[in-house]
Amino acid sequence: MKFFARLKKDIRVVFERDPAAKSTLEVILCYSGLHAIWMHRISHALFENGWIVAARLVSNFCRFLTGIEIHPGAKIGDGLFIDHGTGIVIGETAEIGKNVTLYQGVTLGGTGKESGKRHPTIGNNVVIATGAKVLGSFKVGDHAKIGAGSVVLKEVPPYATVVGIPGRVVVLHGVRIHDEEDFKKACIELCKKRGLNIDDPNIFKEVCDEIDVDLCHNELPDPEREMIEVALRQIQRLEEKVHELEKELAATKAEISDEARRTSALEIIVESPKVDLTKKENLK
Repeated sequence: MKFFARLKKDIRVVFERDPAAKSTLEVILCYSGLHAIWMHRISHALFENGWIVAARLVSNFCRFLTGIEIHPGAKIGDGLFIDHGTGIVIGETAEIGKNVTLYQGVTLGGTGKESGKRHPTIGNNVVIATGAKVLGSFKVGDHAKIGAGSVVLKEVPPYATVVGIPGRVVVLHGVRIHDEEDFKKACIELCKKRGLNIDDPNIFKEVCDEIDVDLCHNELPDPEREMIEVALRQIQRLEEKVHELEKELAATKAEISDEARRTSALEIIVESPKVDLTKKENLK
């Protein structure tokens, strides 16, 4: 991608994923995540050409300026958006795909037990929420979502949602599904709004990829709460069943008591006094 086209894409991505962005000038001057990405490209170029110390100096200056630490060796694809990036750490062998979104406090690190490739590979259109830690040399599949505060220690399949410590998959293929016509209309409207050339297939494809990023990381399932709710519903059903059985038992006891009283009354009637016939004969 050409230099200026790449800069335009970086700025456009900010408008796509941050409703607080008001103007291009504001984005260029005030977005530390954008500054970190641009400075990383400089440090990465130096690193690739063997200027290790210079690359690390640029990286350290970037950390001082933005609070975002990206190792010069990390490979970052187009369309990365870092929102409120203070505390983000991206390791040396980390690889990030296209249109990835990182929020404050995310760590793409290693476990300290590996050599060589020891940091994660992040697929395309992935959203990693605030404070999440992805540790190890595995892959996070395309369109995956990682919930806030999760600690991910093993591979994540595509279209999966991960929450918890340690992170576990709670939804698979949980990405938003768009109607084809609505999706195309949204792309066209977005191109018009940004003043882009709708007839350019490359621009159109880029915009389609960019808007196919599910930022609803606040709408993640809570498996622990679901299990508690299931247990409470089960307890409620058992309590209702116990009440029904108690009512049936009380009704049965009442029937047995009535039957016993009727039986006692019949026994009294049947057991009338006996007449001594021998006495009657003597009287005669």
